[in-house]
Amino acid sequence: MYHLKKSLRLSSYNQVLGLLEGSKIVPSYSYFLHQYESRRNKKKTSINLSSLFTPVPIKPNSEDDGVGKELTGGTLTKTDIAKVLNKFYQRTEVKTVAEENGLDGYLQHQVYLGFRKFCLESECLPADLHIVINDILRESAHVTDIFPYYLRHAKEMFPHLECMDDLKRISDLTSPPSWYPNARDMKRKIILHAGPTNSGKTYHALERFLSAKSGVYCGPLKLLAAEVYKKANERGTPCDLVTGEERKYALGEGNPASHISCTVEMTSINTPYEVAVIDEIQLVRDPSRGWAWTRALLGLMAEEIHLCGEEAAFDLLSALALMCNEEIEIHKYKRLTSLTVEEKPLESLANVKPGDCIVCFNKNDIYSVSRTLEAKGHEAAVIYGGLPPGTKLAQAQKFNDPEHSCKLLVATDAIGMGLNLSIRRVVFYSLLKPTTNEKGEKEIDILSISQALQIAGRAGRFGTQFEKGYVTTFKPEDLPVLQTLLKQAPEAITKAGLHPTAEQIELYAYHLPHSTLSNLISIFEEICTVDDSLYFMCNMEDFKFLADMIQHVPLPLRTRYVFCCAPLNRKMPFVCSMFLKFARQFSRNDGASYIWLCKLLGTPFSAPKSIADLVHLEAVFDVLDLYLWLSTRFPEMYPAVAQVRELQASLDDLIQQGVTQITRLVIADQQNDGDTPEKSYRERKRDLPMGRGRLTEKLMSEGLLTPGMLSQLRKEWSSKQVYDDEGPNLSGRPSKRKKKPRH
Repeated sequence: MYHLKKSLRLSSYNQVLGLLEGSKIVPSYSYFLHQYESRRNKKKTSINLSSLFTPVPIKPNSEDDGVGKELTGGTLTKTDIAKVLNKFYQRTEVKTVAEENGLDGYLQHQVYLGFRKFCLESECLPADLHIVINDILRESAHVTDIFPYYLRHAKEMFPHLECMDDLKRISDLTSPPSWYPNARDMKRKIILHAGPTNSGKTYHALERFLSAKSGVYCGPLKLLAAEVYKKANERGTPCDLVTGEERKYALGEGNPASHISCTVEMTSINTPYEVAVIDEIQLVRDPSRGWAWTRALLGLMAEEIHLCGEEAAFDLLSALALMCNEEIEIHKYKRLTSLTVEEKPLESLANVKPGDCIVCFNKNDIYSVSRTLEAKGHEAAVIYGGLPPGTKLAQAQKFNDPEHSCKLLVATDAIGMGLNLSIRRVVFYSLLKPTTNEKGEKEIDILSISQALQIAGRAGRFGTQFEKGYVTTFKPEDLPVLQTLLKQAPEAITKAGLHPTAEQIELYAYHLPHSTLSNLISIFEEICTVDDSLYFMCNMEDFKFLADMIQHVPLPLRTRYVFCCAPLNRKMPFVCSMFLKFARQFSRNDGASYIWLCKLLGTPFSAPKSIADLVHLEAVFDVLDLYLWLSTRFPEMYPAVAQVRELQASLDDLIQQGVTQITRLVIADQQNDGDTPEKSYRERKRDLPMGRGRLTEKLMSEGLLTPGMLSQLRKEWSSKQVYDDEGPNLSGRPSKRKKKPRH
């Protein structure tokens, strides 16, 4: 049970998206996503490094200078040329020598096809090659004498054959500490503040930060960075805020303060500080973002570096410090309040109490739980990852206010960090959570020990109205598992993330000018040398997805690289389509004006009337975030910052309205599709043809499917006789199982 793991059926998901595309519900982006996922899944099975290199087309020689013909006194027919080339390629020694020159079986085949085509389509062969083939036909030369010309052609087709050593040197990642000479020239003191949630570890680190002459706080979320920024300025320590989307000056525009609170990706490694704080240091193991923590840890120019996180990271951090010729000291903290695992599960939402937080791991459960609680007369705040920061804070404030009628919270693991919440009891609605492993593969896995401790630890926070915390599960079968998880120490963190820099990719592009950016990244991933006892290569699939999407857009390589670093969710078609529009506008050297943006977004916005409306408004908010993110990197091309912030604020208000009335939106969706309001969300899902599957839940949670659409799809599938005993056979081929009788 503890090793439960199921891969998401991405192929089925994308096939349904393809069906929906025909109804103009999803843009053609879904087809692109399907093709991308197919390529990625193929890559997982077996990767041939040579297949990643793009062959350079060699045009046949059209200049009929006649030198070869003049020297040999005759003309070579295509039949003669083909006869010689076939004999040449069949020679065993040719294949052996080719391998010695870096041509594996795949490259040999590609080169031979290209070489043969070149020779047969050229109006006039190069003089030296013409003479050799003529001599072979006259039996005055051996057929293997063609090899030097074959190899010359191979190196023209595949430039990497002559620069592989350079590529390996560029992608040598075995000594990351050496990338930061300024930090190595300093004598840094590293202190790990280790302890569970609500132990005061970050508090102690921040006290040192606030008392220093200069400092930088590096947090995992905008909310945390903004919280430290606000706290520092309230305490009389001028502090600037730097995130991917904005910069706020405490002392006025253009006058930087000595203290900075930033998201970890925005950390400057070229500015000296007295004190640096790196929060949630255990995220150095994150499959996608771990590189940012590694970079901050190894590269910060600070006299003191305070790390806050789990004790499970100590061995890895000690090893990394040793590689930097530095020592690390550890300060251990214990939880400030008690946390009790209850002996009974909740079992029914009728058993909730004030201060309860129901933790769900998908939006459908959020909707279902929220509606059930409201039906029982309870008001609940709602927090999940897709909400804007303002909405999250507003919902948290409502829940935390002892005078407010809202006494319950329904949330995802977004509450795990970044929000101060007054929770009495955490109730795990499920222990299964979608995850992404280091290979970028989607899985549904049981909560890790670290995740369980992080979320459960939000109950009974020191200084709130509930200083004693409790935790339980909704399902009886989950409670023993949770009890086991919470008795264990977090899993040891063994590796830190790395990823290629823009400079490294630019060097790759210099040697491989015909390769796409996505292709360059793939080659880098395969060639790079990593000390796998301490590091791993972060997952670059999102980066490559964006690179493929805008490959046809004419952009300089560095600009293309920056665009592909944008933090957006590739599963959101509207956001990705707007990303593409931003890139096209940039390539035309046209600034993204406010009027242009509003026209594309369809302003003015109105309050959401359904879950699909709410999901769309959340996507629009992400588009505005993307605009602001690009504005900090290309300010001249994205000038409407103030207007976009005002638009975001108004949009945030509308989303707050939607979240506050989330139950009404769920009911509206049901009524629009012919369901009665009395029918529960979970009951309605059981009536759908695929209601028990994760695919349906995911599509509905993203607003891409409604019950009406599913009913129509079922009719279409049934008419084509592609329904089998276990649900729709999406392949369209006749099922081998007996078909269900129709009623």
